[in-house]
Amino acid sequence: MLVDLMRIVSRDSPMALAQVERVRAELAALHPALRTEVVPVKTTGDKWMGDLSQVEGKGAFTKEVDAALLAGEADLAVHCVKDIPADRPLPAGTQFAAFLKRDDIRDALIDSRGRTLDELPAGTRIGTSSVRRVAQLAASHPHLECVPMRGNANRRLEKLADGEADALLLAVAGLERIGRTDVITEILSEETMMPPIGAGVLALQCRAEDTATIDAVSGLGDPDTHRETLAERMFLHVLQGHCNSPIAGYARAGRSGELSLRACVFTPNGKTVLNAHEWAGRLDPATLGTSVAVALLRQGARELIDGIAH
Repeated sequence: MLVDLMRIVSRDSPMALAQVERVRAELAALHPALRTEVVPVKTTGDKWMGDLSQVEGKGAFTKEVDAALLAGEADLAVHCVKDIPADRPLPAGTQFAAFLKRDDIRDALIDSRGRTLDELPAGTRIGTSSVRRVAQLAASHPHLECVPMRGNANRRLEKLADGEADALLLAVAGLERIGRTDVITEILSEETMMPPIGAGVLALQCRAEDTATIDAVSGLGDPDTHRETLAERMFLHVLQGHCNSPIAGYARAGRSGELSLRACVFTPNGKTVLNAHEWAGRLDPATLGTSVAVALLRQGARELIDGIAH
């Protein structure tokens, strides 16, 4: 291995930095002689607290990280896959080098009074700015009120404590990463709250010509997570969803190698829900993702997505 120092770029939020520490620990176990250095950057998405569609949508969380990688200021970028746009290719000159073993994909309810989702009375204010969560709650619990809330998980917990909402929905994986699972009231099943594409997956991105770094980190990749992520991202790519599209779904690799993908597209008010679920055996993950997307397009997903302002 030719690399002796690896500079790792990431968003500068507490959760993003915790994710980098996981990568550093796994790299240290794999290559004890390798030194790592963190290059934190503040992204547009972290600075802007309004509607993400006004600042390039999902790319708001990755643009500055990508720029540091391409400029040679860092060798490796750590991203949450759910934050990486799938409606366009990765920036030219970069590639994924590994997807780490997937964490929990589910959402958690944090209620200030310890109630479950089904116990929340009419008018309870749920803090979330996720169009995916808002649409699903509108479909399953229309008596609850969603109030816009952005910011990192710690900041949202502070807002809950300040009374800006009565309850929150946050990703279980994120709460695990920042050591705050103590606040979880209820973990929601995938059927109750379907996760976003790429939930719980950390991606390692490198410059395409940097074979030394690619070789050094490729051993951190998890084969099942790799297949699941490729299927999910191809699904989202074919759908060409934007950041205001309530799209949810997850792939799952079975013990014998079969791969399945379940996905939904919603209207923002939850009145229309399009469903598709297919199994692929050992079919190429990209083919599975395409097939599920086509199944939803046949049901009218294109018109539904294009009808949402963004």
